[in-house]
Amino acid sequence: MLVFRRTPLLVAIVSICVLPSVAAADSSYVYCDNGLRCVMAPCPSNSALDLATGKIIKGVSIDIEELPQQDKALDLSDKLYAGKVVVVGSIENRTQTLNGKQYALPWLVATGIERASRDSERGHCSSH
Repeated sequence: MLVFRRTPLLVAIVSICVLPSVAAADSSYVYCDNGLRCVMAPCPSNSALDLATGKIIKGVSIDIEELPQQDKALDLSDKLYAGKVVVVGSIENRTQTLNGKQYALPWLVATGIERASRDSERGHCSSH
């Protein structure tokens, strides 16, 4: 007769495996052009300021597909370029192939427009 004992490690492993994965919580960001240019991809031409932490995420791209229709209707390209809006969303790494090489690059997945940004929040933007 086999007897299985529950060990803390086994319980922890089973618990981790059966729990649903939790998505990263949304935060508020000011996304904009940072003025940097390059001749070979990936180019760090955009950055996002995480308003909760003060951290600047360099070389980030933005995905606006999950924005509500009313937010998509705004003239976002100029507002995003200049960092004029606070975007709600999360940062995720996506693998892209550029020039035959794979890179894990940060993407800001925008889920909403929160408000207009303040001058102090656009400090990392080139066209503030």
